[in-house]
Amino acid sequence: MRAMILYKPRSIDENPLSEAEAPNPKASPGEICIRVHACGVCHTDLHTVEGELALPKLPVIPGHQIVGVVESAGAGVTRFRVRDRVGVPWLYSTCGTCDHCTRGLENLCDEARFTGLHVDGGYAEYVISPAEFSYHLPGDLPDLQTAPLLCAGIIGYRALRLSDIEPGQRLGLFGFGASAHVTIQVARHWGCEVYVFTRGDAHRKHAEELGAVWTGRAEDSPPKPLDSAIIFAPAGGIVPQALAVLRKGGTLALAGIYMSPIPQMEYSLLYGERTVRSVANSTREDAEQLLQLASEIPIQTEVEIYPLSEANKVLQRLKRAEIRGAAVLQVT
Repeated sequence: MRAMILYKPRSIDENPLSEAEAPNPKASPGEICIRVHACGVCHTDLHTVEGELALPKLPVIPGHQIVGVVESAGAGVTRFRVRDRVGVPWLYSTCGTCDHCTRGLENLCDEARFTGLHVDGGYAEYVISPAEFSYHLPGDLPDLQTAPLLCAGIIGYRALRLSDIEPGQRLGLFGFGASAHVTIQVARHWGCEVYVFTRGDAHRKHAEELGAVWTGRAEDSPPKPLDSAIIFAPAGGIVPQALAVLRKGGTLALAGIYMSPIPQMEYSLLYGERTVRSVANSTREDAEQLLQLASEIPIQTEVEIYPLSEANKVLQRLKRAEIRGAAVLQVT
């Protein structure tokens, strides 16, 4: 099969992903083999290929926003049949027995494995996934538009919940890429006022088109204090800026898997019972709820489409914040 393989992490400007032939994978008991139609491109992929995340497996095929059809199923699989349309997200598997797993916090499992990091992912024609960590997809959402929902959408949804936002309240989004352009649609569906902070004029315009009541840069002050906020950009310097416009008792959720150092700041930014919390991965429940919402709202993802062979180019554009909405690799 064709695949884009990372043999050694390097700057994305050095084109670290190599197009190569790899053996077709085979499903073991409890697994499905998926013929990949589309794979979303995520900031986590960029952190992977540039070595900002510890890499437990090399070489590795990145990609964890996968849409395809079941090619074959291993013994014991009853959840899917051949030719079923299926989605695969970041969370690949958990132990299922630890304290976190039994308390509904499988996203914090110490034995969790992740697609495109611990195991090969979707920058390839075929991928293996455990049936219990794969998802039936709503039939009304096309493949290319569905792919970004499987990480950008799910993480944005979990961040939205963990921000403690209530319907009708004021929500701030810092950074406006793939995840934020989905999250704003859910927040607007809940009746929230959304304020967007982002550097690019094009991204601010996109946010306004999706219903933001105000847009500006991270250093700007919105006309009203925020009830909750989410930082999607991997920039720790934004944390004190976000806290400065958050009301007393408000919550700031940090949605990235990686962030540059948070600078020293005055205690007064936290005082007033403001909360800062990270968002770590997601659960299967998050995925099921987001996919249901996506069909109900319905969520409209805006995508830029590229062939698999241009994965390096796409990640370069992602790093330069040149993608409007989300980028998706069309595989087969």
